[in-house]
Amino acid sequence: MRRTQVAIVGAGPAGLLLGHLLRAEGIDCVIVERQTRDHVLSRIRAGVLEPATVALMRRLGIDTGLNANGIEVSGFGIADGDRTIRIDLDASVGQRLTVYGQTDVTRDLMDAAPARGLDIVFEAAGVALHDLGSDRAAVTFVHNGREQRIEADVIAGCDGFHGPCRRAVPGSAAASMEFSYPFGWLGILADVPPCSSEPIYASTDAGFALVSMRSPQRSRYYIQVPSDARLEDWPAERLWDELERRLGPASPGPIRRAPALEMSIAPLRSFVCERMRHKRLFLAGDAAHIVPPTGAKGLNLAASDAIYLAEALTLFFRTGEQGALDDYERRALARVWKSERFAWYLTKLCHRFPGDTPFERRMQQAELDAIATSSVTQAMVAENIVGAPL
Repeated sequence: MRRTQVAIVGAGPAGLLLGHLLRAEGIDCVIVERQTRDHVLSRIRAGVLEPATVALMRRLGIDTGLNANGIEVSGFGIADGDRTIRIDLDASVGQRLTVYGQTDVTRDLMDAAPARGLDIVFEAAGVALHDLGSDRAAVTFVHNGREQRIEADVIAGCDGFHGPCRRAVPGSAAASMEFSYPFGWLGILADVPPCSSEPIYASTDAGFALVSMRSPQRSRYYIQVPSDARLEDWPAERLWDELERRLGPASPGPIRRAPALEMSIAPLRSFVCERMRHKRLFLAGDAAHIVPPTGAKGLNLAASDAIYLAEALTLFFRTGEQGALDDYERRALARVWKSERFAWYLTKLCHRFPGDTPFERRMQQAELDAIATSSVTQAMVAENIVGAPL
């Protein structure tokens, strides 16, 4: 048995950021992760960081990789046919986005953990939670064939959508809302320069396409596919052909082809559990909410959850004050719903939905016209893409 102040379940961005924030305040914590380190790092996820997330990495002093390899983006394009509307972030809000892969963020946080005294237990099987109403709440699991028990004042559930923590919250199913979109994103990662130095969201009659990058020499492209699409039906050449067809004149440069480093289909859905606290258990990150990748909000919401929860826990352990803990759910959900709204807006704007009529398509084009001709509307888009204030 081990005793700690905070037991964190899950070594994704939410759990790692929370762990580093707590250790920076001298609070004892341990992270328990059911997967191997290599498995966690193999997850190909988003790579666009809001200014608040960049500031957090720098505040923690875990920014060497970010400073060396992060790409600042001062704008992005929304394309419709032969027209591309550029959203100038510098002019609209005076802030920029940073392209830096979630895998890189996760690796940086893991690599910095030993020097910060942050213990991570990988390959923890059969994780279960106990005694959540007491100050000896516990996480049990099997590690290296031995049963383990960690008792803590607080448990942070950062174990993703499929983890056990949300299921340990009574009434979480009733407090949850979900919307599954009738399509997914087929993505390809390849070592070729991207056709654009800035992201491009393409809204076309054939469906959505996205130009993004992981570095000046590594491209990440996506196209909208039906929800029942199979990866085996999409050889790389077919995907490259479809990208060229959809982007057309919206591509500012040639789409260079290369063997795929990774290809996958990601379903799109929105999910929010409004019960982010139960007694001594607090949920953060994907354990509490999922956003479609259109708005690049998933990793950034994990970061803001970690900030809010770390602030509340620091005050609690220093003074015994419960008020900030009681307010954590409200603060986190306010930002979650703003991000969900923007991701829904951008998804609705750029994708073709089955059953859409010519009226829906005209409404999309009218909204794009409003963005193209109004600095106020452009500022609204810019404010949302860089993230709501903390």
